[in-house]
Amino acid sequence: MAYNPDLHHRQSHRLVGFNYQSSGAYFITICTQNRSPIFGDIKCGEMHLNQSGKIIRQLWNELPMFYPNIEIDEFVVMPDHIHGIIIVVGAAPCGRPDINTKYSILGQPQGVAPTRAPLSLPEIVHRFKSLSTRRIAITLKNAESPCSPGRLWQRNYWERIIRNENEWQALRKYIRCNPEQ
Repeated sequence: MAYNPDLHHRQSHRLVGFNYQSSGAYFITICTQNRSPIFGDIKCGEMHLNQSGKIIRQLWNELPMFYPNIEIDEFVVMPDHIHGIIIVVGAAPCGRPDINTKYSILGQPQGVAPTRAPLSLPEIVHRFKSLSTRRIAITLKNAESPCSPGRLWQRNYWERIIRNENEWQALRKYIRCNPEQ
């Protein structure tokens, strides 16, 4: 389909000029493609996760192991979206020479050891979406499930910079109580 500005008006939701690598807390919402309820059901105000929902929860809990510059806070998986708080805490550890690095005659490593910049919030969300899509696809394939997740997530996500303690506590409560609503 050719680009049509009347139909294709994707705009960034990011705050212009804000550095999303900077330390801080962020409330995020990520929706499934077409808001398909693929992570489970709500029964009597409680979320009951299916296999895909459990994978999403597990992967969220593993994020700090993959990315040391983040911490996770309150989180909930809903049938067709997730809510969570991600805290960017600073730079990832600097790189160091690999054990297999070739040394010059003087015994010094050749070249400069690489360093890693901390991941920005958009990079973290992108990686979460990619990892979760892959993990669910592999699990469903291995389970010989007739359904395939196809495109799991919508293209974008919604985020809010948490600016103070009152807002943080209100968002935590919102996330905890979301299945009841």
